[in-house]
Amino acid sequence: MKKFELSLIIVLLVLGCSKATKTDKLSQSSYVNEKVEKYRSKFHFTPEANWMNDPNGLVYSNGYYHLFYQYYPNGTVWGPMHWGHAKSKNLLKWEHMPIALFPDELGYIFSGSAVIDKDNTAGFGKGAMIAIFTYHDPVKEKEGKIDYQTQGIAYSLDEGVTWKKYSENPVIDNPGIRDFRDPKVIWNEDKEIWQLILVAKDHVQIYDSKNLKQWTKISEFRFEDNPPLGVWECPDLFKLKVDGTEEEKWVLIISHGGESAPNGGSGTRYFVGDYDGTTFTTDQKESQWIDYGTDNYAGVTYNNTPDNKRIFIGWMSNWNYANETPTKKWRSAMTLPRELKLINKNGKYLVKSKIIENFKTITTEVLKEEITGHFPYDFQYQNLQQSKISFEAIVNDKLEVILSNSNKDLYSISYDKKTGVFSIDRSQSGNVNFNSNFKKSSFQKVNIGTEDQLAIDIILDASSIEIFINQGQYVITTQVFSNENYTDFNVKNKDGITINNFKIKKIL
Repeated sequence: MKKFELSLIIVLLVLGCSKATKTDKLSQSSYVNEKVEKYRSKFHFTPEANWMNDPNGLVYSNGYYHLFYQYYPNGTVWGPMHWGHAKSKNLLKWEHMPIALFPDELGYIFSGSAVIDKDNTAGFGKGAMIAIFTYHDPVKEKEGKIDYQTQGIAYSLDEGVTWKKYSENPVIDNPGIRDFRDPKVIWNEDKEIWQLILVAKDHVQIYDSKNLKQWTKISEFRFEDNPPLGVWECPDLFKLKVDGTEEEKWVLIISHGGESAPNGGSGTRYFVGDYDGTTFTTDQKESQWIDYGTDNYAGVTYNNTPDNKRIFIGWMSNWNYANETPTKKWRSAMTLPRELKLINKNGKYLVKSKIIENFKTITTEVLKEEITGHFPYDFQYQNLQQSKISFEAIVNDKLEVILSNSNKDLYSISYDKKTGVFSIDRSQSGNVNFNSNFKKSSFQKVNIGTEDQLAIDIILDASSIEIFINQGQYVITTQVFSNENYTDFNVKNKDGITINNFKIKKIL
């Protein structure tokens, strides 16, 4: 979520425009056309038109994964926030739905979450879909007041198609904190109560409620960063079992604006610890990041998923340049959905991002006849831009892979065994001059330690490259805006590398 100070005149105009365009938006329910404009993702979610940022209200209900998101329907840059809406049966093919929530007299509709009220605890109806969101009052902000963010709720009795806001909003008033937002609601099975995790400038607050209407603050979580990171945003709290064991730990996700992320701009980190139903604690001494690329922000996980899988989606952009990426009709995409797992590696807990199981249903093995060159070290494939490349590399010294095209755009992927650093370089990847911060963040790295063998998955879409290292122990997600599609794959230092189990799959 990003906040900008806008004049009262613009606020009133947009609120009026929002109401006037609601009927038009109700008709937007088609899939994106196959013949898409340049840079339009084919299997990552994008809005049909206009601006999008944070994923909101991720919830599963009656066979559909619902994706709500921060949306401005009147332009391709950030503006007064609404909740856009889409749904999917498999998290990969999305149906656009009517706008869910519009600004009102209490303010814009900033980020939040959604739950299914199976037992009608709120009294809106059994099985009601309930959204919990931040109201951002631009009038109060313009007046210089600090209590301009409060929390509200709304409910839907028709699977998110139409919504009614609670008449007694806000349900949580502002205690005098400038950045007080992004509620994530969970059902605590042990206490049999709703709980809400909220960010308050530089810490997390946790609340209890029996009915989603009245909330009681029960604890806070702080972490002494030196130097302090940017404002805390978009929290999430959930329990995971450590792979291969019966041990259970809790994971707290926090996003940060400013220059917080390890490779520049906004980013999302996590803490692994314990939660007794009231207080979250951790022995973690340093930041761990969900993704080491610059383009995975404000991600949260789904509520009410089948088999309790912990499915994560992030906003595939960065506040350093989000308003200026070189698309025309629309702006921003979501990351590929990932299932989060927890591992213990040499006594250190790591959250691993696994490519969702459904992904294999939209891929097909590429026939060798489609590839020209010396497979798998040096070849051409015309559909490289919509493909998944997987291989294991035995590394003697260094690994360097180049993705390129006839226009001499190139994207470099490297690993230095001596330093343990895995890196990417997008400085020559295509259009990099639209924003100085995009160009400045061309080189991105993560220290994964010394590894004799790496398992690497590279997923390319029209304007993104997602790299999963060692089954998602580390991930680097980056936007790229090549002048032409990448077609060439090349391992530069062939003599020092052995490639095994190489597979390339076309993404349908």
